[in-house]
Amino acid sequence: MRTTTRRWAAVTAAAAAGLLLAACSSTDGAEASGGGSDAGDDLTPVRLQLQWLTQAQFAGYYAALDQGYYADEGLEVEILPSGGDVVPQDALAAGEVDYAIAWVPKVLGSIEQGAQVTNVAQVFERSATLQVAFADAGISSVADLEGKRIGSWGYGNEWELFAGLDQAGVEDFELVTQAFDMVGLLSGDIDAAQAMTYNEYAQLLETVDPDTGELYTPDDFTVIDWNDEGVAMLQDAVWADARRLADDEEYQDTTVRFLKATIRGWVYARDNPQEAADVVTAAGSTLGTSHQLWMTNEVNKLIWPSTAGIGRIDPEAWDRTVRLALETHNETGAALITAEPPSTAHDGTYVEQALTELRDEGVDVTGADFEPVDVELQEGGS
Repeated sequence: MRTTTRRWAAVTAAAAAGLLLAACSSTDGAEASGGGSDAGDDLTPVRLQLQWLTQAQFAGYYAALDQGYYADEGLEVEILPSGGDVVPQDALAAGEVDYAIAWVPKVLGSIEQGAQVTNVAQVFERSATLQVAFADAGISSVADLEGKRIGSWGYGNEWELFAGLDQAGVEDFELVTQAFDMVGLLSGDIDAAQAMTYNEYAQLLETVDPDTGELYTPDDFTVIDWNDEGVAMLQDAVWADARRLADDEEYQDTTVRFLKATIRGWVYARDNPQEAADVVTAAGSTLGTSHQLWMTNEVNKLIWPSTAGIGRIDPEAWDRTVRLALETHNETGAALITAEPPSTAHDGTYVEQALTELRDEGVDVTGADFEPVDVELQEGGS
């Protein structure tokens, strides 16, 4: 029988609220509704629910709106940020929005609870989740997390971490509820903190090392990348209403048009990272200039180059995510899901049609020659 010491150390409510605001760096009311100069009654209204605040994690959607790609497809799109107060897949299942952006493991749990939603485009091909420690902490592998204070945000963001710990046989550790920033690591309260490549990791590199008076560098840290450990799970995907897909031909057509314009938005972000970062800032994000560009660049790395076309669901990656969701146990001993998801959990029909049309129009949907840009972070991400 498994013996595990897993202790949750919670930050105070006041501290968590303050740190959340510092980490998310976006305005509460930020939203964009679009269509461009041709917007009008002849456009189909579409509501898109994001899983977080306005930031370059969602650059492709904001670029598609700003560049008029949605309007070109006859859509008037409203982008709704979350900030943690809205669960995207729940809003979609309740009929409050037409599409939602969410991580696959989180939605698999919701589907098992009855949410009738379908992954129609897997935008992020790679995982962005890291576990980061100071270089002198003696943590260079998952096994080194034994006996350590490990930070995690919870809320469904922890499954790759648990999968990695299970795989490495790590059972004795303290799991610390981490705010959405790196304060716990920097203050010494956490030995290995959770971070996204496009956000929290950058927060470290735009922080001044008090011992040197210079910004921290990657050499100051060690990183556990779940892609390298074989436990990466699929993250940002476009989800649609499974019931409407089943019998609403107009919604099916809208889905293809929405995906087609969205892909154009991500192609724009790939080819114009600075301009895409500026678009997100104009949409209401308060992230600093260098941080926003860093985020755009890192998110591009999660998409490009695309193995077979942006949005296609890799069967191997899907099966791995489902398997890990079935096999991995959290701090209470519970698995994320207890049975294979239904066949309606994903459907590549609509993105395949969108990709075919885009290829016919000469759009590069794989980005085989993609090269990331060099981003120089400034103190505080300014």
